[in-house]
Amino acid sequence: MQLPALASDKAHPNGHDWAAWMRAQGFEHWGVTDIDLHDAEEGLLQWLGAGFHGEMDYMARHGLKRARPAALVPGTVSVLMVALSYRPRSSAWLDQAWGELERNSQANVSLYARGRDYHKLLRSRLQALGQSLKQHLPGLEFRAFCDSAPVMEVELAHRAKLGWRGKNTLLLNRQSGSMFFLGSLFLNRAIEQLPMALAGEIEARQADPASDRCGSCSACLDVCPTKAIVAPYRLDARRCISYLTIENPGPIPVAFRAAMGNRIYGCDDCQLICPWNKFAVATPAEDFKTRPAFLNLSLTEALSWSEERFLRNTEGMAIRRIGHWRWQRNVVVALGNLLASGSAQEPLEAGKLQARQALVALRSQADPILAEHIEWALNR
Repeated sequence: MQLPALASDKAHPNGHDWAAWMRAQGFEHWGVTDIDLHDAEEGLLQWLGAGFHGEMDYMARHGLKRARPAALVPGTVSVLMVALSYRPRSSAWLDQAWGELERNSQANVSLYARGRDYHKLLRSRLQALGQSLKQHLPGLEFRAFCDSAPVMEVELAHRAKLGWRGKNTLLLNRQSGSMFFLGSLFLNRAIEQLPMALAGEIEARQADPASDRCGSCSACLDVCPTKAIVAPYRLDARRCISYLTIENPGPIPVAFRAAMGNRIYGCDDCQLICPWNKFAVATPAEDFKTRPAFLNLSLTEALSWSEERFLRNTEGMAIRRIGHWRWQRNVVVALGNLLASGSAQEPLEAGKLQARQALVALRSQADPILAEHIEWALNR
């Protein structure tokens, strides 16, 4: 969809360098789109109808509201989408990420969740953007969202020319891959009433950044440990390790436990393998740095965390939302995979012996579901 021409910044009093302001906030990309998503409704209904949302009942409960921004926020006529990078600052981040997955005794947490909760940080910056816009556009009304409401962020970002939907269903950008968060600002102003600079970088728009550049590549489908990407652009969340470790409230299906490896919160494989993430931009946000408690965290150490310690170590982090029980459940599965690693003929190494002792110690105080996971792990 081609965006209409936007009004010049000169049309607004008290001229404001919006592009510089956006970059100062750390936004890597931004753009504006209208709210006509009617042609995305059929795909959403098919995805829900197939049950791919699993236990995420809110997805079905909200239904088509997700594709109808004005039903969520009455009066909305346009949406400003922004992207904020969370890629680690180390130039060797990709090699380090793959290396961590190979260390069976280390607890692996998805890169996006190792620092401050992105919901809070991005929403606060969007709120500041909305307030600044309101000063220049009297009568403006806005609502800021970041993965916190029934919003089709990827679809809206695609239409706002921030990138294209990759085969792993994430938004991809040729200049910065997919290692970024998306945020949205619902506005009661038409696109042509907004500052032109909010349309995004002119050069990038002329190059059509929303054009699909995945080509014949199938790397993300091939690398997925649980084959959750059942077809290009189609994800069965029930098989996805991110869903299993974060959204799933009950037992982890036995069929997927071995594939989890040492992943105890989320999974990055389909992004790490993506060729476009060679161009991912380092995060400008100091708050996204890995918290000390998660640096080289061993699985046995992670299992030893009491609920009080878990809450203390995850304060202000997105990971806190899974709660202590799911944390233990995920770590238990990873410890089972540690016990199964290597040759069965070899004597237990010190790390495996500690893992077994930790599991046995927890078994006596575990509820039936967690106890079943522990038995599975010990039998590995």
